[in-house]
Amino acid sequence: MVQIERLKQLVDILSVRRYPISLQDLHALVDYSQATLKRYIRRLRDDGAPLRFDKEAGGYILDKTDEAALQLPGFWLNISELHALLAINELITQLGPGLLKPELVPIRSRIETLLSARGVSTTQLARRIKVIGIGIRGCRPMAFSTVATALIERTRLTLCYHSRGEDKKLIRTVSPQRLFYYRGNWYLAAFCHNKNALRAMALERMSDITRTETACLEVDDRQLNDHFFSSFGIFGGRPTARAILRFSPKAARWVAEEQWHPDQAGQWLSDGSYELHLPYADQRELVMEILRYGPDVRVVAPKSLEQEVCRRLQKALNQYEKKTASKK
Repeated sequence: MVQIERLKQLVDILSVRRYPISLQDLHALVDYSQATLKRYIRRLRDDGAPLRFDKEAGGYILDKTDEAALQLPGFWLNISELHALLAINELITQLGPGLLKPELVPIRSRIETLLSARGVSTTQLARRIKVIGIGIRGCRPMAFSTVATALIERTRLTLCYHSRGEDKKLIRTVSPQRLFYYRGNWYLAAFCHNKNALRAMALERMSDITRTETACLEVDDRQLNDHFFSSFGIFGGRPTARAILRFSPKAARWVAEEQWHPDQAGQWLSDGSYELHLPYADQRELVMEILRYGPDVRVVAPKSLEQEVCRRLQKALNQYEKKTASKK
């Protein structure tokens, strides 16, 4: 941290100079040795800063024509670190196309300029990095921007929310608490003042979003974590049951390496199968996850979860049995 602060201080000194400054005069403006100063000058040059030594004037000067480099604090990062930043930028862009494009374009452009100055091409990046998702629902950029701003500035929102379950559009006033990305989609963890309760709200179901001047109701971190993240799935609530799922030896090879929930527990059985234990409050999403494994999983407990999985499987089977019977 000290090195970064010193490098920034050096850049600030050089940035306001119209004429070259000698090493001695430069040293008089800093509080470390001349040998350290020379090392920092080399570091700035190695990392692409437009710093040159004017032989006629006998001093150092920053080339003001390279404004992109001057405006970006942190050009002292090495090439690997800049590559990592650029890769993160690409991932964010693909996670939510259009959501942060206006804000990220200047940052991306400056990083690319710095890498280009060192002879590193970035034209292959978008082709080399891909985020592939299934069931991703579109989120309007303005909705994301308004929600994110209210979240950071701690103000309430009024919005129209289209509930999937009830298929109704209702006006809500909420205090945003957390913004999270779950299974390819953005959700707002909020306190709903109409329901006087915590709710997880999908951003793509929101419309007519307006920020108010009223400060947010702040909810304790522990209460938020208990409600939204202590159980399996998106529906939230404190755990009311613990599922025990037994996977076949074939499926076990994958499931044993997966995290379904931070508080899960698993064990290998003597026949090569794998038993997974995890807490849940609302079984709807868990049932869908279990059905995904078909014959390679069996619900050991609780009985209510087993019965619901059996009911859904039977309904699915009935669809095919009716179709087969109609052909006879």
